[in-house]
Amino acid sequence: AAVETYGRLDIAVAGAGVLRRAALAQLDDDAWNDMLSVDLTGVLRTFRSAAAVMSGPGSMVAVSSIAGGVYGWDDHAHYAAAKSGVLGLCRSLATELAPRGIRVNTVIPGLIETPQSLDETNSLGPAGLERAGRSIPAGRVGHADEVARAIRFLTSDDAAYITGQELIVDGGLTVRWPE
Repeated sequence: AAVETYGRLDIAVAGAGVLRRAALAQLDDDAWNDMLSVDLTGVLRTFRSAAAVMSGPGSMVAVSSIAGGVYGWDDHAHYAAAKSGVLGLCRSLATELAPRGIRVNTVIPGLIETPQSLDETNSLGPAGLERAGRSIPAGRVGHADEVARAIRFLTSDDAAYITGQELIVDGGLTVRWPE
């Protein structure tokens, strides 16, 4: 639609994701494949389609997660594996697409208040987020618009010489020494 409307595609963002709790004993092949299909293969499909019509310069940004991108998370091995895989995919695409002037980067959100993180069954829920926010140096969980601004930066000309990188947006969570 962008090519039909504007004559070109300059930016692609792969931000879709699903989260389902499943301990290893309950993690069957269908649950594993469903998670990877959305959270990892979805990024591949988005970027493959975008690369086919980008004539450069351009920018692609994928959304990973602190779970998999930095930490492990019990009962979420399939989610963490998919989100970790996004990092390798984007690094490889960054090297492959750089000669065409296309930059590829990843944003790694920390604890961000979203409908997904507010889900008490598959994630932390409101109370869990509030507790976790107290241990973050910024003193709170993040907001989706804060992640969006990081993506906007990576797709802008201000980031013209940045490719193959991961930008952690976590209020300092990953740099604090455990108390």
